[in-house]
Amino acid sequence: MRTSKLRALVIEDSRLAREGLVRMLGAFTDQIEVLGQADNADNARILIEQLRPDLLFLDIHMPGDSGFELLEKLDYTPRIVFTTAFSEHAIRSFDFNTVDYLLKPISPLRLAQAVAKLSSEPDAEPAPALEAKPALDLNSKIFIKDGDHCHLLALPSILYIESCKNYVRVFFTQPAGDTKNAYVKKSLNQIEDRLPAQLFFRASRQHLVNLQAIKAIAESIREGFEITMIDGKRLEVSRRNAAELKELLSF
Repeated sequence: MRTSKLRALVIEDSRLAREGLVRMLGAFTDQIEVLGQADNADNARILIEQLRPDLLFLDIHMPGDSGFELLEKLDYTPRIVFTTAFSEHAIRSFDFNTVDYLLKPISPLRLAQAVAKLSSEPDAEPAPALEAKPALDLNSKIFIKDGDHCHLLALPSILYIESCKNYVRVFFTQPAGDTKNAYVKKSLNQIEDRLPAQLFFRASRQHLVNLQAIKAIAESIREGFEITMIDGKRLEVSRRNAAELKELLSF
């Protein structure tokens, strides 16, 4: 049985619903520690990056990004208890690390059932310490198995890498010149740690790009840059990373 508390965030645009859920969770303080609250996806993402919670109580319909869109932009997969007034999203919710799907108004009994699912899971055995894989260099090749397809890629053939739920999606060119993509079950941060910084640049939370595969660059209406890759894909460079990119590409 689980012995340590789960660190949680409550993300809900309705103040009354949010504060009501936090009060109800007060009955489970021996199992769940509520670290904070957010009323929209942007504020939630800031808290998630700072606190790295184990668990999200997450509304789906919010101003700006939906709960699903928020999850797709994260670089790791916390456990999720969805809280929503709409039953039609239940099937899609299980594309994520979903523990339960609670329909509003949430009853104390229904919440207790969700918490029971969390606490009834056995503690994971500590993973054996693994030796860190060495960093790759410009001449390295990587092996990717995507379903029935295997790819041996030279690093310069990778155009960009996109965060996609529990996976990353690697876009690359083949000798014939066509562009392919393959999925790898790793986070974007794990991939970035191994790639040579002189070739790959973190454009945003969602994308790593090959600097040699950038075709054009322009100012973005969002105060960063918009880059066009050689396959025609347009990607945003976040404002926080724009100055670093400008420095890398300048004399």
